[in-house]
Amino acid sequence: MAKRPAGKQWKTLDTDLNRISHVEYATAYVSRPLVAAGIALIFIGLAALIGAVIVGQTPGTLMVVFAAAFGAYLAINIGANDVANNMGPAVGAKVLTMGAAILIAAVFESAGALLAGGDVVSTISRGIIAPQAMPNAHLFVWAMMAALISAALWINLATWIGAPVSTTHAVVGGVMGAGIAAAGFGAVDWHMMGLIAASWVVSPVLGGVIAALFLALIKSRIMYQDDKIAAARTWVPILIGLMSGAFATYLTLKGLKRIMSVDLGPAVLAGLAVGGVTWILARPLIRRWSEGMENRNKSLKTLFGPPLVISAALLSFAHGANDVANAVGPLAAIVHVTETDTFALQVTIPIWVMLIGAFGISFGLFLFGPRLIRMVGSQITKLNPMRAYCVALSAALTVILASWLGLPVSSTHIAVGGIFGVGFYREWYMERRLRQLSANPSVTRIAKEERRRRKLVRRSHFMTIIAAWVITVPAAAVLSATVFLLLKLVLG
Repeated sequence: MAKRPAGKQWKTLDTDLNRISHVEYATAYVSRPLVAAGIALIFIGLAALIGAVIVGQTPGTLMVVFAAAFGAYLAINIGANDVANNMGPAVGAKVLTMGAAILIAAVFESAGALLAGGDVVSTISRGIIAPQAMPNAHLFVWAMMAALISAALWINLATWIGAPVSTTHAVVGGVMGAGIAAAGFGAVDWHMMGLIAASWVVSPVLGGVIAALFLALIKSRIMYQDDKIAAARTWVPILIGLMSGAFATYLTLKGLKRIMSVDLGPAVLAGLAVGGVTWILARPLIRRWSEGMENRNKSLKTLFGPPLVISAALLSFAHGANDVANAVGPLAAIVHVTETDTFALQVTIPIWVMLIGAFGISFGLFLFGPRLIRMVGSQITKLNPMRAYCVALSAALTVILASWLGLPVSSTHIAVGGIFGVGFYREWYMERRLRQLSANPSVTRIAKEERRRRKLVRRSHFMTIIAAWVITVPAAAVLSATVFLLLKLVLG
């Protein structure tokens, strides 16, 4: 039998190896989402096991096991969707890599939840449903379970379509829908629901306006000055002091509630003190740091980078302190009812329940967060460190302003509204300059079609996000009512 030429044998071997490598690449590509889903399922299983071990053999053990599992599932989805709003601008501005952003967010989200997270949570989710309207404790448990399941499913769907939604509104919608299914429309506090509906408009508009105003300030006082570095030495420490003061106020309001109740007035005074000290310390630091820098915008981006990283970390800490109750509130209520056979206006969150919320948010961010981080950071509008810093500063100030006005706002809506505000301000500014240039006969005019093509905010993302915001509460409510009726049918 004739032998094949050696060269042809090697060529055939290379072809086969190449095919095998393609199969390996394809397998690795397909298995990535399966690995993430597998890790998430392991965490959900561990949460259920912890719930079973801690509660022990009681008549409601099975319900607690399911509640712990769905509470972990909700926490994962909150991490995948909500935390992107804090880290997206820093990643989009190329100040943080994706890995660094996820690490910082995971650490500060967990720290905020465990160190400053509320240890008492309203079992009826901020008074949406009147507790006396619930006929018995068993229906209340089913309602909380339905709220957990529906909120988690809705946030999962929103993450899949690439829409950052308010997890607070998803939980509120879930509680409302289950409450209506259990006790009728009269059980709902419609005044509170009206305030929440108003926040759909107030949160993004207020966040967008404040972010646009700060961007206008930076442009006029720093970027368009003849000596940009000298202007930055004056204004960057002021902006850093303002940011630190805003976060000090916010964390005084939210972070000290385990020790004592602090009103808005003293919290603002504490923020002013911290902001003033930070401004004094930042002045010589920025002056030394800016020595030898060239007089151009690239140098300004360098100066705004570290403050942006710190602000993103503080936003994550504040989010963990404030929003972890969204994941564990219904679970804590179910545990309380199981242990006491009664339901109360407020319950203490057990540490193991808080741990499920904190670590679930971190796991969700690590496993599924990068997609929403990229979308928020770079696909709505183009961000640089100055614009991203305006978004972060707007988020901190808007939450404080809303607390003063007594408005229930969403951190998601504020942050994304700030990004829209920055983008639309840049569109308005560019359009104004084009009109000024068009008035000059020596300048070639730009056609209207070309001007429309140069829009700086992607309208497709804008419409998708707005639609998701509007339907979050009603969609979660309908889904929750359906789940509640199914639970009642199966278990009742």
